[in-house]
Amino acid sequence: MIILITGATHTGKTLLAQKLLEQMHFPYLSIDHLKMGLIRSGQTDLTPLDEEQLTPYLWPIVREIIKTAIENKQNLIVEGCYVPFDWQKDFSEKYLSSIRFICLAMTEKYLDVHFDEIIKNGSVIENRLDDSYCNKADLIRDNRFYIEGCRKHNLPLILIAENYEKSIKELLAGVLRIKRGDD
Repeated sequence: MIILITGATHTGKTLLAQKLLEQMHFPYLSIDHLKMGLIRSGQTDLTPLDEEQLTPYLWPIVREIIKTAIENKQNLIVEGCYVPFDWQKDFSEKYLSSIRFICLAMTEKYLDVHFDEIIKNGSVIENRLDDSYCNKADLIRDNRFYIEGCRKHNLPLILIAENYEKSIKELLAGVLRIKRGDD
């Protein structure tokens, strides 16, 4: 099984991947780690600020990693924001049946009420070297982008509206049921 996790920045994609790794014992691939490896090694002239160009650059690589894992009957969690909304077009049904897609987003109200807490927890799993760029208006815009993109492409969306911990626990329980074959 491939678990593909995407969503806006600071929604807990990496935290979710870590929790899934701990509970399911599936390895995970951080698309951010891949991005930085390619940038730091000089394999691309792109920078972390080239957001518009990073998805079309990284997705073909990630897509083929996913296909290879499925072909080898390996489980893998892939997390990061560089997943296009039309990702399904790149896979035949043979592959799609092995992929579980998760998109995390927060409502504007949730972001307004919990912004300080979200920023405080930004480095729970990864050490963010510089989070000073992050502001409430940008988070609202980014989350709206993922909400609208998922709705437009009829993709499943985990919308965090009130209680983050409860939303993540319910999501984890659902994924674990799928692993056991209950769903």
